[in-house]
Amino acid sequence: MANDFSSNVPIYIQIMNDVKLKIVAGVWEPGQRLQSVRDLAVEFSVNPNTMQRALAELERDGLLYTERTSGRYVAQDHQKILKARSEMARQYTDNYYDAMEKLGYKRDEVIYIVTNKLDLIKGEGSNG
Repeated sequence: MANDFSSNVPIYIQIMNDVKLKIVAGVWEPGQRLQSVRDLAVEFSVNPNTMQRALAELERDGLLYTERTSGRYVAQDHQKILKARSEMARQYTDNYYDAMEKLGYKRDEVIYIVTNKLDLIKGEGSNG
């Protein structure tokens, strides 16, 4: 997986966000053993030190843990994962709303756009 890193955000933070997304979306399940730092670094096309820094930060956040002899794992604390998921959702929502305000949309217009999108999604689901 070659990543297209943005230049205005440190790479380790972008990796953290990508790994966090995999965890909160359930791509990486609670208790799942991660690949080695070296293998993940190759997968993300980054230096192993950069990967190690990102994973260490996620460990500090409680989303990963290390077993001394067997490697690094996704945390099994479902509450912590749900909290991280809510925080990410709030951040995405804030970013979306800020962008819509910059485009000149008012609150009611944003609600209308989102509601229409949700109705379209609901309609697509009922047709299949």
